[in-house]
Amino acid sequence: MKPFEYPIRSMLVIALTFLTTLRGLPAAEPAKGSQPDEEARLENLEFRAAIGAHHLSSGLWVVGRDYQRTPEEVIAQDIAPFTFFGWKPDFKYEVDEKRRMVTVTAPGAPPRRARYTGDQGSTILSRGKEDVFFKPVKVPRNLPDASTQPWPMGDVRATASLPDGVDSKSVAAALDWAMAQEEQNTRAFVVAYEGKIIGERYAPGWTRDTPQISWSQGKSITATLIGILIQRGLLELDQPAPLKEWQDDERSRIRIRDLLQMSSGLDFINLGFKAETLTSKNEHMRVYFDSLNVLEHAVNQPAKVPPGTRYSYLNSDPLSLGKIIRNTVEAQGEEYLQFPQRALFDRIGVRSVVLETDAWGNFILSGYDYVSARDWVRFGLLYLNDGVWQGERILPEGWAKFVATPALADETENYGGMFWLNRSLKMDQVPPDAYWAAGFMGQITMVIPSRKLVVVRMGPSPGGYYPYLNEAVGRVLKAIP
Repeated sequence: MKPFEYPIRSMLVIALTFLTTLRGLPAAEPAKGSQPDEEARLENLEFRAAIGAHHLSSGLWVVGRDYQRTPEEVIAQDIAPFTFFGWKPDFKYEVDEKRRMVTVTAPGAPPRRARYTGDQGSTILSRGKEDVFFKPVKVPRNLPDASTQPWPMGDVRATASLPDGVDSKSVAAALDWAMAQEEQNTRAFVVAYEGKIIGERYAPGWTRDTPQISWSQGKSITATLIGILIQRGLLELDQPAPLKEWQDDERSRIRIRDLLQMSSGLDFINLGFKAETLTSKNEHMRVYFDSLNVLEHAVNQPAKVPPGTRYSYLNSDPLSLGKIIRNTVEAQGEEYLQFPQRALFDRIGVRSVVLETDAWGNFILSGYDYVSARDWVRFGLLYLNDGVWQGERILPEGWAKFVATPALADETENYGGMFWLNRSLKMDQVPPDAYWAAGFMGQITMVIPSRKLVVVRMGPSPGGYYPYLNEAVGRVLKAIP
């Protein structure tokens, strides 16, 4: 069978079934799953309030760990300017400093709350609830102060003695240009060449240590945690996904490789991220604006097409990997909520990370992760060195090559193993071997092996950031050998 024969047949069958079903419905009765207009409008308002509560809570107490921000500043800088979130001037909010809880109410809709739980960040609570359903866990950083350790484990001499051949004035000019494009809202831009930081810029009020929302860069963290478990011998890349929910049907054929390459074939509706698509029907985005067990939400979706035959960017795949990570870690007797820090971040000098969870204590590592710019540079250096950190192998040999290899089902060759690729020269000033962790609104950690370069850009871009990145990275590349 040719790769696309099954999907086409499936779509025809689905279409015919759908039309037949519609013919059998009474004329005045809505189709199954539809909502009356008013009910849908209020649900949308409620979800707008929920994501607003989350962003306000995290802006105050996750980002705000580094410097104090007022609620008005968070709304003005992180929420209200961006139509995706659907914030309205008539939304009411209340901040409970003592309980570290934010309540947001949209006119006519039930109030929604988010609570800061400490090292698990901020969580959207279930409607009417005032707490999470798990016991938050402290996640100590088993590292000395960064000011006492040399780069890259610490910050000492991170920018000293630039590598030979670097045109420091041209690097500075490139970063000045990047920060001057005010419409992009860049809050951090950092470049490391041959392992040394050769330039960095930060917007006023933002520092090298400020944890910033990194969105889907968290998917690349998920891939890295899977790589660590493979390196430990606990998982294999081509084994069927070890999920009990999938053992008795066609999902039993889904491999870990398929999940890493967004090729599981699961049926998971993605309506995009727009104010009007904040609805319960938007299965892909719902993890960011509703309170639900995100891992159960992912693994309990049915198959739509055979695994490995369709590339489709869906949160079902990284979250299913998240379920595998949790099951595997807990089976070894390890503390799940401390695992990423112990297994990865402590080993590469990363101190800023806050991985947020749902109300059941599951990482929403498809997008709710907060990391500082310098710590993303460290993450990029791990990949630039093929998973070896100061002589210690953390990831399997060849893992970096795997994540930077196009998924077989992606004809555009734009996606690898939870990393994006430049094989098609989407950015024509950037070499084709570049690959990057990418997050919503322009969060980027780019690795360019052929140029020994790592580039990190952070900040909430409203859109159109690829031409901007192409130009900024292109200018940097002209300044190094």
